[in-house]
Amino acid sequence: MDTTLFSSLTIPAPTGQGLTLRNRTILSPMCQYAVERQDGVANDWHLQHYGSLAAGGWGLITVESTTVNPVGRISPRDLGLYDDDQEAGHAHLVSFMHRQGTAAAVQLNHAGGRASGQPWLAGTPGGSVPIDEGGWQTVGMTDQSVAPKYRTTTALDEEGLHDIATDFATAAQRADIAGYDAIQIHAAHGYLLHQSLSPITNTRTDEYGGDFTGRTRLTYEVVDAVRAAWPASKPLGVRISATDWVEGGWDLESSIRLVRDLVENHGVTWVDVSSGGLVATSLQPAGPGFHVTLGAAVKNALANTDAVVSVVGGISSPEQAETMLRTGQVDAVSIGRAAMRNPHWPANAAAKLRVPREEIPCAPQYWRAQW
Repeated sequence: MDTTLFSSLTIPAPTGQGLTLRNRTILSPMCQYAVERQDGVANDWHLQHYGSLAAGGWGLITVESTTVNPVGRISPRDLGLYDDDQEAGHAHLVSFMHRQGTAAAVQLNHAGGRASGQPWLAGTPGGSVPIDEGGWQTVGMTDQSVAPKYRTTTALDEEGLHDIATDFATAAQRADIAGYDAIQIHAAHGYLLHQSLSPITNTRTDEYGGDFTGRTRLTYEVVDAVRAAWPASKPLGVRISATDWVEGGWDLESSIRLVRDLVENHGVTWVDVSSGGLVATSLQPAGPGFHVTLGAAVKNALANTDAVVSVVGGISSPEQAETMLRTGQVDAVSIGRAAMRNPHWPANAAAKLRVPREEIPCAPQYWRAQW
């Protein structure tokens, strides 16, 4: 059976042929909180986690939120990409993923006021890790707590914000050395760039606050710094929260304005669409594919470009994913929780969609699975 889900997809780049994926399944970045010594270095857990996924047939694996400096870590147990040991750990992961036939991306992030948080694991209390238990003073856009149970953040001055952009660029250079095929800049889910975009959390009165131009300034500076440091032959992506789902917050109209300019003028070629994460609200929907209408709106806005639009959120069945793609709502699907339940989701989906057995993406060692 011919399927759109298991057709190839090329994410373009400013120069060269771009990155061609074997299919349109993208592993959504999912924090593992598995770093053991607070050193940001990938370990055996990360190798088996991403290794098992790579063997399962994904077109692109996006490695979890990886911080660009120590104070930007979501939690003490996050991956980093700001020293040589971390770079070597990422290179080991990428090498194994490539040997399984999957492309590899890394999500670069700074958590801002949501840094120094408790790992999102069963039984943890949430909120900030106390300083005497390994936490640290966080930095961000304003002197405020950006979420319940989080400590008050220290506002960065203009020089500090410039340094953040430089840190992203340096991490991008390390990502290239490690062998990554693409970068996704995290501008969603309540972390620093999202905090800068939303009027809810960005109440600055200098050039980094106020109107749309001010609130997007940091995001542009980060994107431009990364694009200058990252090879022009490799794609650069951005993950956005398309709306805060709160009146007076960041909204879909603003998202479309931002990503259209990033694609047309700043070298972004991949937009991954999510929503929310900044403030708790009952207005955010849930259920199967609950972001697809947002993804479709972004794709429609970028119709005159060659950028790739993917969407995440409640995608679990092959038929659901195939319908999203076949109807042209988005170009690819990002899958998170379903991948945790089933690392071989693509191979199983291919079998369910009646892809010929010899074309099912999986490690050759698993041929006896008889998909």
